[in-house]
Amino acid sequence: MDVFARRATLARSVRLLSEFRYEQSDPARFYGALAADTVAMVDDLWRATHGEAPVGRTLLDVGGGPGYFAAAFADAGVRYVGVEPDPREMHAGGPAFAGGPGTFVRASGMALPFADDSVDICLSSNVAEHVPLPWQLGAEMLRVTKPGGLAVLSYTVWLGPFGGHEMGLTHYLGGERAAARYARKHGRRAKNDYGSSLFAVSAADGLTWAASSGAAIAAFPRYHPRWAWWLTSVPVLREFLVSNLVLVLSP
Repeated sequence: MDVFARRATLARSVRLLSEFRYEQSDPARFYGALAADTVAMVDDLWRATHGEAPVGRTLLDVGGGPGYFAAAFADAGVRYVGVEPDPREMHAGGPAFAGGPGTFVRASGMALPFADDSVDICLSSNVAEHVPLPWQLGAEMLRVTKPGGLAVLSYTVWLGPFGGHEMGLTHYLGGERAAARYARKHGRRAKNDYGSSLFAVSAADGLTWAASSGAAIAAFPRYHPRWAWWLTSVPVLREFLVSNLVLVLSP
C-alpha cells in the first residue's frame, strides 16, 4: 500500500480533522472533502495492486447515503453504483445531489441484490458500525467483488474518540447509558442511536474477520499519518487510538 502511504501525511490528517467539525452543521462540506479523499485513497489502492488507475471500473458504494461520493468518483472516470437502505438518507443531500451521476439502489448491505463477482471495487465507508451484523456486510462485499478486485471496508472503532458519534465521549460510560443521557439532554434519541443504528465494533473484530476471510491484503488507520500506522498491530491500544480502521481485501 506504498502508493497511498505516501499520501498519508500529517497535513492530510489535520485537514480532514478540521473538516470533521462540519459533519452535523454542514454535511455537504464535510462529505465533499471526505469524498475527494476517499476517491484518492481508492485510486491509490487500485494503482498499488493493479499498476494503473481504476478508470472505467465499476465501484459499488455500500451505504452510500444521498450520493456524496458519486460525483467525485464520476469525475475520476469510475462507474458509481450506490446502495442505501434508508430512503431518508437517500434524499438527505437535497436538490444538490438529486439526479446526480451514478446509479442508486435501495437495499441492505447485508443482502446485496447483485450477482457474485459483478463489480471491480466494493467500498463501504463508515457503515459497519451502523449495522447489527457487520461481518455479514463484509462477506456480501467480498461475494459481489470480482476475483482480483478490491473490497475496501472502513469503519469507526467503538472505543476510539469518535465511536460515540454525536454522543461525543459519553460512549465511554457505556453505549446504553450514553444513549439515554443524549435523549434526556436533547429530548430525542440520537440519529446514531446505540443498539439500533449504532453498534460497538472493535478493531480486533475487524482484523480477525479479515484474516479469516483469506482475502486480506492490508489494514491501516484511515485518517492517521503513515508513521502512526503501527498502532493497528498493538492490541488494546489500537481500540482507543486507531479511530477508523480500513480493511483492504482482494477475493
